[in-house]
Amino acid sequence: MKKTTIYCEPYSIKDGYDFEIHYVSYLQHDSYSCFLHFHQVHEFIFFEHIDGSYFYHQGESKLSDYEAVFTPSMESHNFELNPRPKSWYIVQFMPECLNAPSISQCTEILKTGLHLRFPTEVQQKIHQLLGWLLTEFNENPQSHTCKQLFNSLVTIVCEYGKSSLTSKQTPLNVSNSYQKLAPLMAKLTQPTGVNLSLEDAAKQCHLSPSYFSRVFKNHFRVPYSDYMIRHKLYNAARLLSQTTTSVTDISYELGFSSSSYFIKQFKQHFNITPHQYRKQLTS
Repeated sequence: MKKTTIYCEPYSIKDGYDFEIHYVSYLQHDSYSCFLHFHQVHEFIFFEHIDGSYFYHQGESKLSDYEAVFTPSMESHNFELNPRPKSWYIVQFMPECLNAPSISQCTEILKTGLHLRFPTEVQQKIHQLLGWLLTEFNENPQSHTCKQLFNSLVTIVCEYGKSSLTSKQTPLNVSNSYQKLAPLMAKLTQPTGVNLSLEDAAKQCHLSPSYFSRVFKNHFRVPYSDYMIRHKLYNAARLLSQTTTSVTDISYELGFSSSSYFIKQFKQHFNITPHQYRKQLTS
């Protein structure tokens, strides 16, 4: 039986890295959860098996096998996936990577969220390249070969992506509300932002707490308090994967009342304990 590989995407790439690649898979009855979020890095997701929807700042798209999505840094996005086996490669990279002379001339399409559909022969090329890149990254993530494979991946996506963009996207009426929340989004990219109360968050946005609550829920589809718990949990996943900080220290660093409460929340959200998650990454 195929093993489940759970990956809680980080809000920042490991220090010293230009990009990261990970492979994610879920069995049909595995718990999967995502929420509307953003991060400071660009992101490709190349699906193998998928059935669901991709929500992003410009709209909504239905997902099918071997399609891909691109989300630029600081753009909110999430997925709603149906209960079937699902797997994908996730490639996150610093925005500065697109300035490399070898690829800068072909990356003009990477300005906004994209849903990309490729011909079968291009799908095969991309997924073969992803397999090579993942193997090289796991062996030597900062090698010249790894960087060249990454550049080749971006080049293929951009060259073929121009003709694969979908025009069948349903606009989401959230642009104005998102602009009002921009100061909070900037604050949440900083470590000091993880413990903002609703009143402090509203103040950041120059809104009353009641109006802020309505605007926030209109955009993120969950109350601010629920979002912040999830935001902390994703920060915890990043710390578990990128540092050796103890589970107890992470729980207090992120403002949980106790390590036991943190562990309970983490398992409830990701269906795995923090210790199991860290062990999975190192095994």
